[in-house]
Amino acid sequence: MTSAPEPTRPQPDGAAAQDARLRQAGRGLLLELYAALRSLKLYPLENATVQKALYDLEASAEKLIQAEGDIEVRLAGDFIFVNATRLRLELDNYASFSHILSMFRTFEIGTLRVLPGANRLEWQIFLSLLLSLSSRSGTEDLFTELQRRLAEGNVRSLELERSLPQQEGLRESEEAREVAKRTYSQGVAVTRDVITGIRLGRATSVKRVKRAVQMIVDQVLNNETSLMGLTTIRDYDEYTFTHSVNVCIFAVALGKKLGFSKLQLYDLGMTALLHDVGKARVPVEILNKTAGLDEGEWQIMQAHPWLGALTLFGLRGYDEIPYRSILVAYEHHMKQDLTGYPRSVRPRNLGLFSRIVSVADGFDAATTRRTYQTVPIEPDQVLREMWENPKRGYDTVLVKALINLIGVYPVGTCVILDTFEVAIVAATNPEPTQLNRPLLRIVISSEGAAIPPPGTPVNLAERDGNGAYVRSIVKVTNPSRYGLTVGDYFV
Repeated sequence: MTSAPEPTRPQPDGAAAQDARLRQAGRGLLLELYAALRSLKLYPLENATVQKALYDLEASAEKLIQAEGDIEVRLAGDFIFVNATRLRLELDNYASFSHILSMFRTFEIGTLRVLPGANRLEWQIFLSLLLSLSSRSGTEDLFTELQRRLAEGNVRSLELERSLPQQEGLRESEEAREVAKRTYSQGVAVTRDVITGIRLGRATSVKRVKRAVQMIVDQVLNNETSLMGLTTIRDYDEYTFTHSVNVCIFAVALGKKLGFSKLQLYDLGMTALLHDVGKARVPVEILNKTAGLDEGEWQIMQAHPWLGALTLFGLRGYDEIPYRSILVAYEHHMKQDLTGYPRSVRPRNLGLFSRIVSVADGFDAATTRRTYQTVPIEPDQVLREMWENPKRGYDTVLVKALINLIGVYPVGTCVILDTFEVAIVAATNPEPTQLNRPLLRIVISSEGAAIPPPGTPVNLAERDGNGAYVRSIVKVTNPSRYGLTVGDYFV
């Protein structure tokens, strides 16, 4: 059957009503938060207006916690999300939302998590600290000071996370790498829980998947290099989970390159993270088999796309799963000419999301060591094969976009230089005309001495006084020949 375009489908009445209730409750919470802040700023603590505002804030939070279990207020650009639902900015809440955005940015607060048991005293301490510390000037780290004061005040039910750092420079801060690692590890943990839960017949929290995807999208938008580097951590024992996260990262980065909006990236990331969910229905002994699969086992493995579609369709009973995720799970191995699997009975045009995920899936799978593929193919060879061999069935426009995204030498590629140094590609060169001259980390010196992680950063576009390049790549090599674990240089 020919696949139709991918319009935004209306939500079922139950899911739509639930989202509307959460959106309304979230707006109410932020309005109460703003009212309490304003009252504390204008009146002394014992004033009746202040006490009523704190009482209303406590009651609003408690009601939302009873319905949701906990509360997560998260900032992403100019948007505010409450438990993964974006709040709409309207004229009647413009002043309150803007004030909260400004206050959170002053303290670099990216997430406020409200746990069960949050009481009026904790809210009072938190808001009073925001007001008193925000008047300070200078270069003081307000977030760290706020965290310290909250701990001193024994505030346990309000947890803060620092916002993702906005960086333009080539050198990443340690903090940015830590944020990327937390984002990546949470994505792996959520994927593991989903696959394991489906395998055991447990209910799956789609809300957690949405939050993990939003973190990945935010990180790609704010500090793409840090997260792209972590795709080199390809865990042999957790391939199914790390592969899904890697595909999500590559797909979202591709979507960003193609000009997708943030909301479109959220949808794309969701489809990518869940694209292999059908493998939860494949016996573990087949997934982890070290030898080649026989004909019967290969037929079972080839069933995972439509098993994934059926699984995701079933999950709609627990929470809202976009129809695009179901379609991508079904189509991502079909190939452009429909010679892949499952075989299509009638002509169809693969959806754009399916084609993007297919490219991301193919690249990560080919460059990863698996139980039956002990030697991964070098990234540059994978890109060349995907681009030049029509039998691979990839959308060549999207492959070209991937090459422009990750460069001729993708992140994690191990190279030998004409200076006799060995290096690992750390990032693409920000200059579009220098795609063949990436940013590197020297890991073995010209004398043969190993340089411990994170290595010595160099830019291959650097020239000497005569205008000649200081270093150039001679060839790509296998890092295992030098006893290198590429992932060590990105964590």
